[in-house]
Amino acid sequence: PIARLALVGHSMGGLVARSACAVAERDGHAWRPALRALVCLGTPHHGAPLARGGHWIDGVLDASPYTAAFAKLARKRSAGIGDLRHGSLLASDWAQPQAFAHGRDTRSPVPLPAGVACHAVAASLGGQIGDLKDALLGDGLVPVESALGQHRQARRRLAFDADKQWTGREMGHLDLLDRAEVCAQLKRWVLTPPG
Repeated sequence: PIARLALVGHSMGGLVARSACAVAERDGHAWRPALRALVCLGTPHHGAPLARGGHWIDGVLDASPYTAAFAKLARKRSAGIGDLRHGSLLASDWAQPQAFAHGRDTRSPVPLPAGVACHAVAASLGGQIGDLKDALLGDGLVPVESALGQHRQARRRLAFDADKQWTGREMGHLDLLDRAEVCAQLKRWVLTPPG
């Protein structure tokens, strides 16, 4: 039997892991009590601007009968890409009629799983904390604030402890998968026995 479980999710994988935790808690899945650690690598907890931009382009293409066919083609993106607009986790978020409205974040806030050591790893193309690249580019796909679960609305902020957050500098989104310093941080968090 599984006695100790750690989930590590990169990008959308972190959203999938958080969604699985929420469903497991709601439905009483047997694996959930074994979960000791959750690590999210470059996860767009509050969405990715590129996904929101793609949604905006869909609306522009729909505006003209000459480009409407292109709009239909653009909407063939997976539901997962739609989840990236704001970081949606629950099926109920998609059941709302306004779920696809431009610019609206109507998702239900989902806290981090209780009793689990939750870690957030962000990456930034910038070299220093507060660098303009942090805010504008993040890791090239996910802004640093979104990856760290920060949000201007208190009810949407994720409670990652300060010692369970780490930001890689001069690093892109895919660099999170194979950089030695990321691996070293994961080992410290997940493989070191709790003190």
